[in-house]
Amino acid sequence: MIFPALYNGPINYYARLVKQQVIVLEQYDSYSKQTYRNRCMIMGANGVIALSIPVKKERGKKNHLRDIRIDYDTSWNKIHWRSLVASYATSPFFEYIADEIFPFYKKNYDFLIDLNYQLLEYTLEFLGLNTELKYSEVFTPISSEQDPRHFIHPKKNQAVVDPGFLPLDYHQVFSDRLGFRANLSILDLIFNEGPNALTYLHRCLRT
Repeated sequence: MIFPALYNGPINYYARLVKQQVIVLEQYDSYSKQTYRNRCMIMGANGVIALSIPVKKERGKKNHLRDIRIDYDTSWNKIHWRSLVASYATSPFFEYIADEIFPFYKKNYDFLIDLNYQLLEYTLEFLGLNTELKYSEVFTPISSEQDPRHFIHPKKNQAVVDPGFLPLDYHQVFSDRLGFRANLSILDLIFNEGPNALTYLHRCLRT
């Protein structure tokens, strides 16, 4: 199965990934705005926050994900890191993980797919998985609604397009005031659940 290369992808994405021995990331898909390829959703003090990475595209041209460069005209990486600290500093596992995640926000990556790949590699290792990661060699068209490139999208109603996903509750920072918010970034899960995150992910699919 081919998977999209996402930025700190959502939980329904990782619930599929942890069941794979080999993960093939699509690098030849056409880049489009407002997807999880350059954004992730976290929980802040006032609700869900969308963290988006600004990118550079060639106008009037079909841009493959592999060719998308990150735009550092604004200090988005510093903004994202400050948002993560503000949101999760009091979470149970933040202090144990923060020093490992911070370098991803200190280094300037040229290409979006390289940042996404290395964050994915880190989170899988944190979950205790030794999964092989590789890029696609050619573009494989989406031929089924079961293709994760189709249904894992921030603008789609996950209850409708991903009925196999079970958004089980876990403790979240601010949930006492704002309630539980399902299917946020993998970072929300590992900051709050730590080593228990893998068990949670295995429970999140109906099949």
